[in-house]
Amino acid sequence: MISQKNIAEIFEAAKVEEVIGDYITLKKRGVNLIGVCPFHHEKTPSFTVSPAKNIYKCFGCGQGGNPVNFIMEHEGMSYPEALRHLAKRYNIQLDEVEFSEDQRQEKQLYDSLYLINNFAKEHFIKELHETDEGKSIGLSYFKERGFRDETIKKFELGYASNNNAFSLIATKTGYKEELLVKAGLCREGGRDFFRNRVQFPIHNLTGKVVGFGGRIMTNNPKAPKYLNTPESEIYSKSKILYGAYFAKKNIRQLDECIMVEGYTDVISLHQSGIENVVASSGTSLTVEQISLIKRYTPNMKILYDGDTAGVKAALRGLDLVLEQDMNVKIVLLPEKEDPDSYLQKVGVTSFKEYINDKAQDFILFKTNLLMEEAKGDPVKTTSLIKDIVSSIAKIPDAIKRSLFIKECAAQMSVDEGLLVTETNKMRLEDERQRRKKAERDRQAQNRQGQNQQRQVSQGGEESAPFPTEEGYQDYAENATAPAETTERSEDMHQEKAVVYILIQFGEKPFDEERTVAHYVLSNIEDVIEEFNHPLYKEVVLMCRDRIKAKEPISEEFFKHHERSEISNLASTALSTPHDYSAYWAEVMLNPLQTQKKPELNFVKDTKNTVNRLKWRKANRLIQTISKQIKEAQEADDFPLAVKLMKVLMKMKTIQQELSLLLGTEGAIKK
Repeated sequence: MISQKNIAEIFEAAKVEEVIGDYITLKKRGVNLIGVCPFHHEKTPSFTVSPAKNIYKCFGCGQGGNPVNFIMEHEGMSYPEALRHLAKRYNIQLDEVEFSEDQRQEKQLYDSLYLINNFAKEHFIKELHETDEGKSIGLSYFKERGFRDETIKKFELGYASNNNAFSLIATKTGYKEELLVKAGLCREGGRDFFRNRVQFPIHNLTGKVVGFGGRIMTNNPKAPKYLNTPESEIYSKSKILYGAYFAKKNIRQLDECIMVEGYTDVISLHQSGIENVVASSGTSLTVEQISLIKRYTPNMKILYDGDTAGVKAALRGLDLVLEQDMNVKIVLLPEKEDPDSYLQKVGVTSFKEYINDKAQDFILFKTNLLMEEAKGDPVKTTSLIKDIVSSIAKIPDAIKRSLFIKECAAQMSVDEGLLVTETNKMRLEDERQRRKKAERDRQAQNRQGQNQQRQVSQGGEESAPFPTEEGYQDYAENATAPAETTERSEDMHQEKAVVYILIQFGEKPFDEERTVAHYVLSNIEDVIEEFNHPLYKEVVLMCRDRIKAKEPISEEFFKHHERSEISNLASTALSTPHDYSAYWAEVMLNPLQTQKKPELNFVKDTKNTVNRLKWRKANRLIQTISKQIKEAQEADDFPLAVKLMKVLMKMKTIQQELSLLLGTEGAIKK
């Protein structure tokens, strides 16, 4: 069985444009890519790939989904086989073992930790806004930092009081202390892990809270200023970038990621409209974090506080970025300034101008910085040259290496041929080390495979992690349905519209108290059983169950669903056969001055979609009751006919009210 942890790693690593690019030629069109569909014969390309959403959709044959779905369809593989294929492509080591009770419980553990973190987030938010301590200490701190109410709400900031309130409430609610400890929210014995700290929830790429960062609010020299959730099954600091969930769309649109160090830097820049920003949370960049950024853009701009010593230390870890063929620029802020303080000091316009004007390519920045230090000292200069060359040697692109060598040779007054020779030496040595490591890894995998084979032979065949229910093809999105009347077809059209709303906007806030999904499901509860399309009904029921379990209803949940019918449905809901021109792509980056952008009108669209569905179901019921009245009259059952007439009048009143909400009855029938 493939672990849930491995599956999450595969979905985070697999880029749809790379996976599909191995099989067909893709060309840029606006923000998407387009090519000739590999699943049906076509002359005009209609196969669209969306790197930002990590999905594909053919508007000719209807095929769509995520990278795993593509491999399943194109290679005829099962779900586990496709996962293994992508794991191999992205060098993800799978920890597959014999199916056991522990592994059957693994998903339950993951889900429990997510639920607990969500409960903790809501608790900390309540502490911040509804307790005297939270308001006087935590909320005052955020206000002093200049954070507006909508910003505090967006980033779900909270406060942990100076007592054991969370542990007491959580255990009273029914959460086991063992799980609270595993989630890093309390210590053994029931003591809160976070005390007297403002809380910064840390989200993964799907928006789930995986951990917290807490800043202390007292002057305690023995306590760390910032305290992070300990490593857990769902939280690994080296694989998370703070703010990535909120920034990923803008990073893709602007084709650049701005890297800062702290939580408040991210929040302050987001609030000012600079939303393509993330933070490494005080750690050196890791391969996993770099790969996460590269999924959205190859361009990074790193902002450093005006502390030369700190910058030198940070630069040592950036060779990893060059190895990933990223384009890195460095911005050194004025002395004693950090991104937040400098932004507050000079304003958004001047801040943007500064970071654009002062940005330098990493290699050239490093050369200038170290040359200044080594000036007049041959020994230091020699060491500097080797340091610079070691960084240049990490760059995979030969042309880029050559250009940097030429530039650095001129700056350091060193023969260009000498730098080329040294660079080649280092690349050869790096290649030898890489091959040695690859051989060690291969031998280790062989030993692991032999052990697993012995376990399987002793314990029986491995079970597939997500078996598909037999016969479900009858319910698939594109399956041939029984003959439908026009009324039933129009009903299903409205059902589909509701499902699309849930997929596209389910987790977005409908109002101050509810998400879109909460609003939709609470308003269609009485008509869910009347759904005609089995797949649409299943999705709605699935969403209802997730709300009851306090689990998010996000795009990623549907896009990454193990059932191809559901991921295909999601790709259809999230795709469009039309694309923005270069001009409109630019316009979309700038907010309208007098009204919301069309895609932000989802609250109005949600209301109308729900009301249209209810109107359709009311209309169907009216027709059914009218038929029953006629049958009762023909059978001389006048008491029943009278009762049915009363119900009919009530339904017509409800339908009329819905018509008024929608404008006119005619608008519904179109």
